[in-house]
Amino acid sequence: MRYQLELFLTALGFFTRIPVPAWVPWSSERMSHAARYFALVGWVVGAAGALGYLALASLLPPAVAVILSMALTIRLTGAFHEDGFADSCDGLGGGWDKAQILAIMKDSRIGSYGTIGVVLMLLAKAAALVEIAGAATQGVGVALALFVAHPLSRLAATLLMHHLPYVRADDSSKSVAVVRRLTPVELALAAGFGLLPLLLLPASGALCALLAVAVVTAWTARIFLRRLGGYTGDLLGATQQASELGIYLALLAASRLGS
Repeated sequence: MRYQLELFLTALGFFTRIPVPAWVPWSSERMSHAARYFALVGWVVGAAGALGYLALASLLPPAVAVILSMALTIRLTGAFHEDGFADSCDGLGGGWDKAQILAIMKDSRIGSYGTIGVVLMLLAKAAALVEIAGAATQGVGVALALFVAHPLSRLAATLLMHHLPYVRADDSSKSVAVVRRLTPVELALAAGFGLLPLLLLPASGALCALLAVAVVTAWTARIFLRRLGGYTGDLLGATQQASELGIYLALLAASRLGS
């Protein structure tokens, strides 16, 4: 049981800015086994965003509460996935072949594609959540959306990591430590943590969210295989961001269809 706790804390320390105890050991092998808990890290981030929104919405207009709750989750994760999305936009938008795309994504500077992409992504997520707030009662819709979207979108990235080959030949990437296919038990745990929050949603909302994630995951996998032959850590971040937005849009569509 202690080993499982150590694996979860390893994943939590890798994907968030939350301090973990000094007694938690770190190694590449442990990091690779911690992949089973990536979606569970989404519970922590999603819960923080949901509680932050509910607290802020009691004092501020919904739009402001949405933006500040998003800022809270970004601060909590150190913009880890947003950075990957921006790098992916730069690489896939500006690169002509595999080597060029990988080189652009490795560059720490952000380009036009990355800037435009991440701004539009954040605006789209904020707009969708504001609309969900308008369609919900006392802002509970936004809180549920945040709590569901963060684990489920991280499951999408985990599934890509499991099914696609890793394409960077060097060991300079942060994601090289987690390059390993999950065992059936690990995959089942990851799926459980990613899917369990869906039980909090109405059946129509859960179905729409699942469909959106399936479409986004299949679409991104197709692009990554065609352009690069596999994934990188940045592309996993892009998948998480795209899936998160897809979930918000799906929940918004479900609420409108049900009204």
